[in-house]
Amino acid sequence: MLDRIADKWAVLVLGLLMGGPMRFNQLRRAVDGISQKMLSQTLKSLERDGLVSRKAFATVPVTVEYAITPLGQTLADTVDALRVWAETHMEEVTAHQQRYDAGAASGA
Repeated sequence: MLDRIADKWAVLVLGLLMGGPMRFNQLRRAVDGISQKMLSQTLKSLERDGLVSRKAFATVPVTVEYAITPLGQTLADTVDALRVWAETHMEEVTAHQQRYDAGAASGA
């Protein structure tokens, strides 16, 4: 389970699905930098874990919609606190990284 929590793509997808069901291409456009293959793998893993449900509609072409499950919602709620922390402290962490890197470059 820690692998799922540490997977940035899974966390981003779960966060998006907290807003309601989405189709594959909607998710792909919303997750900056994810490839079609990686999104597909992520969704399959989340579905296998019971965190996301997949529903296919008999249209031409077939429409597939993904939704967060009640179990997935509990994980998303928990992980959302980490997202808030990261957004709140991003600049401070970046400043520390830059000071550290500058010290390492000067041989300190």
